[in-house]
Amino acid sequence: MISAEHLSKRYGSHPAVDDVSFTCEPGTVTGFLGPNGAGKSTTMRMICGLTPPTAGRATVDDRAYRRLGNPGRRIGVLLDASAQHPGRTGREVLTLAALTMGVPRQQVDAGLERVGLNKTAAKRRVKAYSLGMRQRLGLAYALLGDPGILILDEPANGLDPEGIFWMRGLLRDFADRGGTVLLSSHLLREVEAVADKLVVIGGGRIVAQGDKAELLAASGTVVKALDMPALRAALERAGLTGTETADGGVVVQADAEVIGRAAAEARLVLLELRPADSGGLEQMFLTLTAGETVKEVVR
Repeated sequence: MISAEHLSKRYGSHPAVDDVSFTCEPGTVTGFLGPNGAGKSTTMRMICGLTPPTAGRATVDDRAYRRLGNPGRRIGVLLDASAQHPGRTGREVLTLAALTMGVPRQQVDAGLERVGLNKTAAKRRVKAYSLGMRQRLGLAYALLGDPGILILDEPANGLDPEGIFWMRGLLRDFADRGGTVLLSSHLLREVEAVADKLVVIGGGRIVAQGDKAELLAASGTVVKALDMPALRAALERAGLTGTETADGGVVVQADAEVIGRAAAEARLVLLELRPADSGGLEQMFLTLTAGETVKEVVR
């Protein structure tokens, strides 16, 4: 399990991450989403012990990453697909990792095959790899120690559609066998297809988190009345707030029965009362992160 508790990171006067808390449980894929500069990578680096937090703490199976005796056997990390020695071959990269982690060398070829790097690719130097091939090598590195946890930052960058579909299946299978996955990606439809839970961050703070189905279902109810000013007054008396729609209706974060009762008590004629259309993860993401400005920070 991954646990982030009140994590904060400041660079001078800039709060890159501000009081972020969430957990990733075994058997689940958690999609970690946010616009560029929102604090995703900084949060993941704090979890992996690469960036010290200004406040708060992060643990992996109840221990700080730096206190794991052989972290590669507990947690697989892919934060930067280009962070491999360009002069080494793919097989050399994994062989050195196997020696470091105490993994049998015969698992190197199995690891390369698992991510779709054939014998020819294994003999090529990393500097000759495409971005997609580097992503596959980085994932092979993360999986080499047979960890129970994966932390992946944009692992699908550079992959073709077939590769993205393959990675989705691999991560889903990993979680279904009891593994824990924290996945950051801008490919929202792929995250929607594979994730069980979502954590959305904007401006360094969490703006939404929970089960994917519940978050995507929380679109509200559309209501429209013959007398819209009277409807707004009735909703206000009932303690309900709404957002105007382009066609003159109101989206209210309440179910149809609650809204209908409020309208009936005010003797209003309703022209429309229905669940709001869900635009899926993409629409939810755009709504939650609207207006966020990207601030580049020198690290």
